[in-house]
Amino acid sequence: MKNYAPILLGALAALILLAGSSIYIVDQRQQAILFQLGEVVDVKTSPGLYFKIPVAQNVRFFDSRILTMDTAEPERFITSEKKNVLVDLFVKWRIVDVRQYYISVRGDEMLAQTRLSQTVNSSMRDEFGNRTVHDVVSGERDLIMEIMRQKADADARKIGVEVVDVRLKRVDLPQEVSESVYRRMEAERKRVANELRATGAAESEKIRADADRQREIIIAEAYRQAQQAMGEGDAKASAIYSNAFQANPEFYAFYRSLEAYKQSFKNKSDLMVLEPTSEFFKYLKNTNPGTR
Repeated sequence: MKNYAPILLGALAALILLAGSSIYIVDQRQQAILFQLGEVVDVKTSPGLYFKIPVAQNVRFFDSRILTMDTAEPERFITSEKKNVLVDLFVKWRIVDVRQYYISVRGDEMLAQTRLSQTVNSSMRDEFGNRTVHDVVSGERDLIMEIMRQKADADARKIGVEVVDVRLKRVDLPQEVSESVYRRMEAERKRVANELRATGAAESEKIRADADRQREIIIAEAYRQAQQAMGEGDAKASAIYSNAFQANPEFYAFYRSLEAYKQSFKNKSDLMVLEPTSEFFKYLKNTNPGTR
């Protein structure tokens, strides 16, 4: 019995190895193709535990997640204005038909990315060739990316791949073109600034002229009203004086003389050369000797 123990252990180990080689697991992030003598016999797209015939069958796994194809260097394209632009982009793609993917590119990710790169570049040259620099930089950028995605996806379906997204990361002008564009932009901005300054100066002069005109009108109106008020006051004063003179001519004459005396002898330095018998001193004379 002891002589059979190594044989039994060897047979058990062989059975374990055989069972292990006949089982394979497909992860939720993967798809699998089952081959038998080099021919595709089955495709597994759902995660789980599966069986295969040891030695006669083998399994190859493919990533079912979204993959990224990024350009190593910006590519040069020509716009409708015959200007060169440098474009940096990336493509998001994934395998949707693993059997077709294997048949078309032998399951090689590099070959698939080369095919996608050629398709995207071809559609990009067509789109950039029909648009201006402004359109590709900002004006129709979203539209261009969507058109490229649709064209690339239509071609990628032929190899079992779906193009999820195409994005332009950066669109720049070459250095030699950028400098001339910047100089032209600077000149344009200066022209606009000078135009705005000239417009502002003209508006400023117009506002000042209008303000001066309104000021003159206000001053003239105020002067008119003042003169009118003074005329009305003088008229009222004259009417009062006339009424007073008519009521008591002697008192009115006396009052007017006192006003004249007040204005004449206002300062000590005032000097008048008149005859003592002048009518001006009429009310300063002592007409009653008994009074002082």
